[in-house]
Amino acid sequence: MTIKPRKVAIVGAGHVGSHCALSLATQGICDELIMIDVDQPKALAQATDLADATVYLPHHVDVQKGGLSDCGDADVVVISAGPLPKPGQTRVDTLFDTIAVMDQIIGPLVKSGFNGILINISNPCDVITRYLQERTGFDSRRVIGTSTALDSARLRRVLSQKLDIDQKSIQAYVMGEHGESQMVPWSNVTVGGKPLLALMSQYPETYGRIDLVNVAEKARRAGWVVLEGKGSTEFGIGTSLAEIVKTIFHNERRILPVSVRLNGEYGQKDVYASVPAVLGCDGVVDILEISMTSDEKTEFAASCNAMKEFYERIGSI
Repeated sequence: MTIKPRKVAIVGAGHVGSHCALSLATQGICDELIMIDVDQPKALAQATDLADATVYLPHHVDVQKGGLSDCGDADVVVISAGPLPKPGQTRVDTLFDTIAVMDQIIGPLVKSGFNGILINISNPCDVITRYLQERTGFDSRRVIGTSTALDSARLRRVLSQKLDIDQKSIQAYVMGEHGESQMVPWSNVTVGGKPLLALMSQYPETYGRIDLVNVAEKARRAGWVVLEGKGSTEFGIGTSLAEIVKTIFHNERRILPVSVRLNGEYGQKDVYASVPAVLGCDGVVDILEISMTSDEKTEFAASCNAMKEFYERIGSI
């Protein structure tokens, strides 16, 4: 019997891709890492730098520069290519430029024979994930966007600060778009198993004073704070991606908020949107719909409709 090493290929070796690679390596999640970039000297530099780092890491990881043809036997391919938004732009403003980059990737990726799980980070994440799935023809259960996995972490961090309770004791999701129309189903947020809204009602002078609109806005704006301060997000998305890959490789069947294709769930079709999904070695195992209030359903539907409209713009390219 031969044990197959777990192989991840990262397409896009910039700030995001390199920090995703570092998170995978430091946590020992994969055995092989392939760094791919149109700027081949950069891909070589990132692979070499990462390989040097592994000497002092607890797990062996073979890191190499490669090309899209090397994706054929990869278990996971991560797409982190495309332009960063400039000051004043939204994620959607980069749509056409990102599509042009995806068009350079899709053909060679399909030709490589890749049959693993495709995880997209490139923004606008949900729209680009749908584009990749439809243009590659890959099974939608094996094409995932990181989307609000990171926004949900930001939400838990902000709530933790407001509640003075560790974020690991808080269960909370951001849903819909990884972007301006994202929403929080507050009726599902719990603190140590207790509904947040009940906690706020029971303790009006302390927890009850928390401004949920402000909390949601801080979580939504967190990425821009990072982007405006240092030019790119790195650490948060790196660990978010690593968590998703770990869940898949270990077949944890863990529920994470990621962008998946909806086929009737939440009353939505023909859209990729971030919802709590069960992930395992085959990708998306199941989508367990959570209950939402009427207002929350309306917010989620509005977010999905916004992403459908963004997707329709692609036809004008």
